[in-house]
Amino acid sequence: MDYDFKDKTVIITGGSEGVGAATARKFAEHGANLVLVARSKRNLDRIAEELRGKTRVEVIAMDVSDTDACVNLFKKAEFEFGNINILVNNAGYHERGPVESVSVEDLGAMIDVNLKAPIILCKLAIKYLKQAGGGAIINVASLAGRTPVPRAATYSATKFGLRAFTFALGEELRGSDIKLAAVSPGPIDTGFIMSNIDDVTDITFSQPMSTADEVAQEILNLTANKKRERSMPPISGLLTTTMYLFPWLGRLVLPLMIRKGRIVKRKLKARMRQMEEKQGG
Repeated sequence: MDYDFKDKTVIITGGSEGVGAATARKFAEHGANLVLVARSKRNLDRIAEELRGKTRVEVIAMDVSDTDACVNLFKKAEFEFGNINILVNNAGYHERGPVESVSVEDLGAMIDVNLKAPIILCKLAIKYLKQAGGGAIINVASLAGRTPVPRAATYSATKFGLRAFTFALGEELRGSDIKLAAVSPGPIDTGFIMSNIDDVTDITFSQPMSTADEVAQEILNLTANKKRERSMPPISGLLTTTMYLFPWLGRLVLPLMIRKGRIVKRKLKARMRQMEEKQGG
């Protein structure tokens, strides 16, 4: 698929590392102007320095759960680049564990960052995308938003909600030349999971792991194709749909999936220890 994002402006939340940084690199390769958003100014500056040889990059250190900051984000992006053409809602927050053990503050933060913020950002983006003659909004959901995941109940709920919002808003904007789509990955080999591997549920690792680069490529693809969602990998999307439609089947295979995930997790931890030993030696 050929892409030409020259003179197009892309806003990416959670743009300083992981999937966000990989997505920024993909768009930069095709000439897009970038507005990268994250909480850490230092991490933003690092990726911006890497990409400024390829394209124009602006960084905005902010908390996406701050509504006033979201309003100012679009004003700053328009002032700097003129048109705004694509929004990628990638910022996410996950505090793992049973609901009763997660603090009220963390439960609220997951809702604010994973669901409330993308909804507000989408609402704000519509005006600017219409002014630009159309564009795309890609929301980063999760396979956890296709079937409930124990010990990730609130996270699952936010991703369920984000998928539903994406599809509903897509219907509202039908005929407006604004594309709405969601990418729903399983586990991704980034710090979001790997730096907290002990807290990640075993069942998560029962599914094939994607790379940040692979997810970024699907985000790019969704801006141009006619699909409204891309599950990664597709077989896992089929599995989560089946488990959602037939809960009894999900309960039946759950022990097998947990066992498989526990084995994979053990191997990943062993690999990480080996890498640490090499670096330390």
